[in-house]
Amino acid sequence: MVMLGTDMKVAETPKEGLKDYTKADPYEEWLEAEGVKVHEEFYFPSLAQIELGPWERKGGRGAVIHIANRHMPNDCHVVEIKPGGKSEPEHHMYELTIYVVSGRGATTIWQDEKDEKRKQSFEWSAGSLFSIPLNARYQNFNGSGDEPARYVAVTNAPPMMRLFRDNEFIFNCDFTFRGRYSGEEDYFSGKGKLFKRRIWESNFIANAPDMLLYGWKERGAGGINAMLEMADNNMKSHMSEFPIGTYKKAHRHGPGAHLVLLSGTGGFSLVWTKDDRSDMIKCDWQVGSMVIVPSDNCYHQHFNSGTTRARYLALRSGDMGVNSPRGGGGEFADRSMKEGGWQIEYEDEDREIHQIFEKELAANGATCRMKAFVRWCTGEVGPTSERDT
Repeated sequence: MVMLGTDMKVAETPKEGLKDYTKADPYEEWLEAEGVKVHEEFYFPSLAQIELGPWERKGGRGAVIHIANRHMPNDCHVVEIKPGGKSEPEHHMYELTIYVVSGRGATTIWQDEKDEKRKQSFEWSAGSLFSIPLNARYQNFNGSGDEPARYVAVTNAPPMMRLFRDNEFIFNCDFTFRGRYSGEEDYFSGKGKLFKRRIWESNFIANAPDMLLYGWKERGAGGINAMLEMADNNMKSHMSEFPIGTYKKAHRHGPGAHLVLLSGTGGFSLVWTKDDRSDMIKCDWQVGSMVIVPSDNCYHQHFNSGTTRARYLALRSGDMGVNSPRGGGGEFADRSMKEGGWQIEYEDEDREIHQIFEKELAANGATCRMKAFVRWCTGEVGPTSERDT
């Protein structure tokens, strides 16, 4: 040690040749142990076409979408249950929300492995959305003997595994969260309750593409929306829809929103991080496309350049309301940058954005309807609220 004065000390410079300190990542170790195929992309033109590998524990084949960003609050499991197949029973200390891409089937849920009489089952089909209560036991079944069933499940497994650093605890803890679920007969009935600010609380939505949505004037151009609360989760989801010939305002927030296109005949998202948009990427849509917000402070903007209304589902973490860029920032994502928020108003966006949109519309034989919001629009005045559409 080097002495400073009479009693102050400072450590010596580390010796050359010492190895850097590294710590195993329990989530990465779990992926390796599962032997599951992993994708690291943030844009998938079609969930139906994602390459899968063997994942028998899930009932057939599957893959994990995992963006290599330690701040990523979630991942996505793409699972295909073989015809007449079923998953192994499981339970775990992370949340997941399931959207059924194709096929039909059923899920059985129960709390205590000794309580066979309180098992509950509900049926689902393409377009269904539901969430498994935390650490409840469940098993998925394909209801068809001829066709596979495919779903996506967005989970918060990565941060939970990294928090506890013990996957034996993650998958074999016997604690039952009866405050979340205690076998209520109507838990998965599809009944729901509407609250202020477009919040819809329900544990099962039979057909998300057709669910009733509500006005969201802050996001612009007659868009409608519902914020979803399911299974008392910290993880959240929402659905947004916007009219023909319109687009939403650009905004940013923390990473992790998985956007799945539920309906529409055409459209795209623009994603960028740099102020000059030199890294901007265009992600074209079709029903079943998925775009993920991959990193902190990533701007994204969604456009309906098709000939029908477009709706997407956003499966995300629950930190959208934390008032920091990395935390999510739900309160800032629909507030103008001029007011300290993270949303770019129509009048402040670069003209190139609108030009890209009008070019796409022309290619699809559709008309721009943004004249009420964008003064250099060459189209017509369209909807200014959900009542106009």
